Amino acid sequence: MIGGEKRGVMVQVDKRRVRERMVRDQLKSRGITDKAVLRAMSTVPRHLFVQEALQSQAYEDNPLPIGHAQTISQPYIVALMSQYLQAEEGMTVLEIGTGSGYQAAILAEMGLQVYSVERLRELHVETRQRLGKLKYFRIRLKLDDGTLGWPENAPYDRIMVTAGGPKVPEPLIDQLADPGMLIMPVGGSKRRQELVIVEKSEGQVSRRREGGVAFVDLVGEHGW
Repeated sequence: MIGGEKRGVMVQVDKRRVRERMVRDQLKSRGITDKAVLRAMSTVPRHLFVQEALQSQAYEDNPLPIGHAQTISQPYIVALMSQYLQAEEGMTVLEIGTGSGYQAAILAEMGLQVYSVERLRELHVETRQRLGKLKYFRIRLKLDDGTLGWPENAPYDRIMVTAGGPKVPEPLIDQLADPGMLIMPVGGSKRRQELVIVEKSEGQVSRRREGGVAFVDLVGEHGW
């Protein structure tokens, strides 16, 4: 039993070193500077959010399938979108597209109150169980059409959409606090988008576009 405990500790140490290397080589070297984001990326065990057969690849600079025709974004994109939020501890954030729960866990580690909506029942059930085991109790989950948001808990200081759609859904803009910020991949063709940042301030809504990305499709009443 003691030998088993030692092996468990060694595995934990090894994974921590892999996360630290990921943060150094993939994030800091590419301009991620937000301390809360870097700390969260160093903390969350990314390998537990992918399929067991792919856990050895979890910290590589690539997206990975998580089943149900969905993916977990590469570490850099997760960190980049998190940094764009300019979030402060204690803020509320609505995530559209829970997926494996990795992005939600990063946001929770940043000290945010997370509300996350997933449309696929199987993925929703799996992720609820995973987040429960990892004790991410600050994350509230809902099974629904994410393009409709989660109006019961609005307004949200920040909204993050982790799937690409043809436009930013109006219900999400309506549920954004003032001041508030929303980030979403938007594009006229599926799987090819640009990150769009929407800011609301004093009743005015502004938008700007950042770099190109490729996300799975945002499906719903206000999506594809």
